[in-house]
Amino acid sequence: MTMQLTPQMLLSGYAQGIFPMAQSREDPTLHWFEPRMRGIIPLDGFHISASLARVIRRQSFTITVNTAFRAVVEGCADRPETWINAPLLGLYAALHTHGYAHSLEVWSGDALAGGVFGVTLGGAFFGESMFSRQSNASKVALAYTVDRLRRSGFRLFDTQYLTPHLKSLGGVEVPRAEYRKRLGEALPVQADFAKGPVSPAQLVLQRTTQIS
Repeated sequence: MTMQLTPQMLLSGYAQGIFPMAQSREDPTLHWFEPRMRGIIPLDGFHISASLARVIRRQSFTITVNTAFRAVVEGCADRPETWINAPLLGLYAALHTHGYAHSLEVWSGDALAGGVFGVTLGGAFFGESMFSRQSNASKVALAYTVDRLRRSGFRLFDTQYLTPHLKSLGGVEVPRAEYRKRLGEALPVQADFAKGPVSPAQLVLQRTTQIS
């Protein structure tokens, strides 16, 4: 469809199980997608490897929430091929202003090493993208994101598609009908991604049972 989307239309699409993407950075047109098989991360099945646990335990990164939203989105788009175009950047910024889009940042000193951003509706978190400028930064971002979703009462972590990277961290695919069922159960739930401090590293590891 030609780009005439408003933030409210975008939220309505997410509530129906669809999401927009552009073909490329230069393409101003957005298209709606609803995969036959949907990628999700079960909030009780996130997998932290022993090596990732060591990275988290060392606390070499600093974690923040919603302190550099635009920089995270731009970091996710900073690659040779991206589906995040200028209209989407504007829509995400508007959703962030109104409390529907959030970011989790991973810092190495003063440098943004990685991060995750997504859109929230009720108890559903629609993970849009993540990026990493240092080894393990995106994995650390996901670990802290999952922990935050769990303790904030979220029911669904939608990753849209399942990549090998996400699969290695416990991501799975569910059929469209199953996804819609889970989405319907999550939407009425009250959950707030922005509420509360960042968990200490040790608590993130203690609350994650899938460590091996």
